[in-house]
Amino acid sequence: MALGGRIRSGISFFKSISVSDARSYPRGGSLIPSLRDYATASAQNTANVKVPIALVGESGNFASWLYIAAVKMNSLEKIETDLSELVEAMKTSPIFAQFTKDPSVPRETRLAAIVDVCDKAKFAEPTKNFLSLLAENGKLKNLDVIVKKFMQLTTAHRGDVKVLVTTVMPLPPAEEKELKETLQEIIGEGKKVTVEQKIDPSIYGGLIVEFQQKVLDMSIRTRAQQMERLLREPVDFTNL
Repeated sequence: MALGGRIRSGISFFKSISVSDARSYPRGGSLIPSLRDYATASAQNTANVKVPIALVGESGNFASWLYIAAVKMNSLEKIETDLSELVEAMKTSPIFAQFTKDPSVPRETRLAAIVDVCDKAKFAEPTKNFLSLLAENGKLKNLDVIVKKFMQLTTAHRGDVKVLVTTVMPLPPAEEKELKETLQEIIGEGKKVTVEQKIDPSIYGGLIVEFQQKVLDMSIRTRAQQMERLLREPVDFTNL
């Protein structure tokens, strides 16, 4: 039960997680009004749509705008599928991946290529409109990051919580089960916890738990760094 005890020691940290609105908007010229129109254009009157988790940075803002638009248009699942297929295509086609990141490609060429890809792949109209906005404004280079953040929102929307656990070696099945049960207890009922393991020998030992942009670092590497900083601090002998 040692692993569960270490996780429970961070309960107060995890309880600080909150859900909030997206309070900032993507920066960058004409893209701002375009995205505002995109996020609000819907025949369905669903006011006060909130993102399930707050994302930061420009890519996080783009993902939040797309999520809001997708919910209002009742197209969340379809857009998620479209973007998953697009990311997979980028992995299997280096030429296409390079095309999305090449700043020398003229705007008209980028836009025409993306529209053609969307049509051939039979992507939903909201997906094509959003990708066209990115292409027109030179933001396709951030597509993989935007999609990753968008998937974080859709996962949270379903009530799923993806937890990334970093260790120096794979956890034994018994410890993984204990960890998952402990995290489920911390996060609460009604949410599905999915544990993804990451191997990183550079942390020396212990573990790092990350989910919903929260980090609980219990690695030996971090403890050693904290100890080193403590030892480097000057000692005040006057108080001894």
